[in-house]
Amino acid sequence: MSKTLEAKKRNSFTRAALTEIRTAGAFPAVIYGKGVESEPVTLEESQFIKVIREVGRNGMITLNLGDHKHDVILQEYQQDPIKGHIVHADFLAVDKSSEITSQVRVDLEGESVGSKEGGVIQQPLFELNVTAKVSEFPESITVDVTELAIGDSISVGDIRGKFDYVIENEDDETIVSVLPPQKVEEDTGEEGGDAADEAQQGGNETEEKE
Repeated sequence: MSKTLEAKKRNSFTRAALTEIRTAGAFPAVIYGKGVESEPVTLEESQFIKVIREVGRNGMITLNLGDHKHDVILQEYQQDPIKGHIVHADFLAVDKSSEITSQVRVDLEGESVGSKEGGVIQQPLFELNVTAKVSEFPESITVDVTELAIGDSISVGDIRGKFDYVIENEDDETIVSVLPPQKVEEDTGEEGGDAADEAQQGGNETEEKE
């Protein structure tokens, strides 16, 4: 189910206008895609963050722009690395019945048998490329690792048939595995000390011969 976000048309592109937008707690964005020529708009930042938290990174959003409504998904956004506020966002206008391909986060669920025995969980893939209808696009993919013993792994091929959408990755790509516990090397300090003592004794013997 999509959430609604109010947008305002952006008419001025001067530095002063941008400052005014940010002072009002908003940020610039653009809408493009199906049936929409590139449309510059502004959005209220607090509402944007609230909606994205509710629908997820790949969720459907209805953008109200005056008398027009646009079904969109968040294509990309930039965030100030220091202040943390949203700098700009791109929205892709889509048909709800159309398919898109995008990356989806992989979440691991449960504690593996191998972990309980000292094994180490390794996750080579944190995202998968997924193709699905816009209205059915997943926010994340959950992979249950409970039954994984040390030396076991789960690959893309192991989960492909569990979902209605298409995972574009190759079957042999490993999502998660349980590695054997790392061996701790024994402390060789004592042996090193013995060697040092022997070297010292050898030096003393040499001095005595002289």
